[in-house]
Amino acid sequence: MRRGAPPYLFLAALLIVAAVLLPLVYLILRTADAGGSAWDLLSEARTLQILARSALLAAAVVGTATVIAVPIAWLTVRTDLPLQRVWSVLTALPLVVPSYVGGFAFVSALGPRGLLQQVLERPFGVERLPEIYGFLGAWLCLTLFTFPYILLSVRAALWGMDGAQEEASRSLGHGAGRTFFRVTLPQLRPAIAAGGLLVALYTLSDFGAVTLLQFNSFTRVIYLQYEASFDRILASVLALMLVAFTLLILIVEQRGRGKAKYHSTAATRRLPLVRLGRWKWPALAFLTLVVLASLGLPASVLLYWLAQGLANNVEVDFLGSAMTNAVYASALAALLAVVAAIPVTVLAVRHSGRFSRFLETASYAGFAMPGIVVALSLVFLGANYAPVLYQTLAMLVFAYSVLYLSMAVGSVRASLLQVNPAVEEAARSLGRGSLQVLATVTLPLVRPGIVVAFAMVFLTAMKELPATLLLAPIGFRTLATEMWSATSSGFYAKAAIPALLLVGVSAIPVAILLRREQRGDAAVQS
Repeated sequence: MRRGAPPYLFLAALLIVAAVLLPLVYLILRTADAGGSAWDLLSEARTLQILARSALLAAAVVGTATVIAVPIAWLTVRTDLPLQRVWSVLTALPLVVPSYVGGFAFVSALGPRGLLQQVLERPFGVERLPEIYGFLGAWLCLTLFTFPYILLSVRAALWGMDGAQEEASRSLGHGAGRTFFRVTLPQLRPAIAAGGLLVALYTLSDFGAVTLLQFNSFTRVIYLQYEASFDRILASVLALMLVAFTLLILIVEQRGRGKAKYHSTAATRRLPLVRLGRWKWPALAFLTLVVLASLGLPASVLLYWLAQGLANNVEVDFLGSAMTNAVYASALAALLAVVAAIPVTVLAVRHSGRFSRFLETASYAGFAMPGIVVALSLVFLGANYAPVLYQTLAMLVFAYSVLYLSMAVGSVRASLLQVNPAVEEAARSLGRGSLQVLATVTLPLVRPGIVVAFAMVFLTAMKELPATLLLAPIGFRTLATEMWSATSSGFYAKAAIPALLLVGVSAIPVAILLRREQRGDAAVQS
């Protein structure tokens, strides 16, 4: 018999979703207060130029990331490429490099008077390299550090693809190339779209790389407007416009996905690996080039500046407090996000209905709001209505939780769906109340999902930059802000140490992803 949702569960989920939507609602109200001037700002040529530049950057990054990721995925899954697993790991590792660390590496190595020009100047007389700032630098940088989103998605699709369709194409006389473009590639469309969506959202929300490379996308202009102007209406208008554009992309992606089915109803069949033959060497050259640009460049730059810093006795006493602050704030945010995710998820899964589904969908609102938008909203809200909370740790932790609640909801939901509701019904039949069942039966059973949710939110919050810059208490420094401050001041040797620590921490979730993928590979192959 289907039970109604307990009032405490419904009330808790409602309050959590209201808190998540608070920054967005406040942004809308503040923009509405501007009246006609807001519409004037929206229709200004400068505003439309920012929109066009951001859209062009997102489209360019998605396009080139797809061109890089799809061949790599095919080479590492469907061919007899030498050292296949090594290449699989190396090409996924750029995910561990935060975009602002990548931007730092680009500026340090390829910027004016950068490391590359210093190397080329004396033997070859090169006095000036092509300009790295602007669209070109932002495009290259974001492409090199986001293509693994598409790569991992396409690799997973290739592992699950039924080889019988390719076999049928070959039996009809079609060659390898025609089979790939007519049979394989269309089946990869959902995976490419899913990965491309992540790349597009990442590009639109990125703050660090575009700022270091001086490209005026939405996030950089919003930050500059907030920092430089006392009238911050334009900042709120642009922030709301960025949210609307992000939502538009999500809607277009969902509509484009449609109801098309790409799965096979029969058992999947693996095909033998494609033999590369003489194409092995061009393939290895392509992979080497991608790995050198996306991993070799940032690693060599960071290690160079680390050596410079150690040789010049650069002060590192800030690292202890920066690491402690980052871990403390991120752990609190992860705990809050997991606690908030539980009632939302239990309500949506165990008491499914139109309103509970709405609450679950609304809890993903933070996913559509870039960090700088949430931070800006909370700055306005705190300064005007909650000065006690303004620039406090509580406000910072709340911002992290709003941004990453969707991660926690997704992980807990996946775990809860695997729990048989009959187990909870049995506990109720023994006289336990709904709260007792939740605490003693449901939560222990979904513990794996809770642990993954905590880890993902914790590690993502460690890297968060714009919200930390705008909302952190005065004197509260983290690894991300220390690295950002040193880079902005030109102290590259001082920036390298926190950057390396961040990369090391970021490697943990990627290692978990690769471990899971390898287990999936083994399961498919067995």
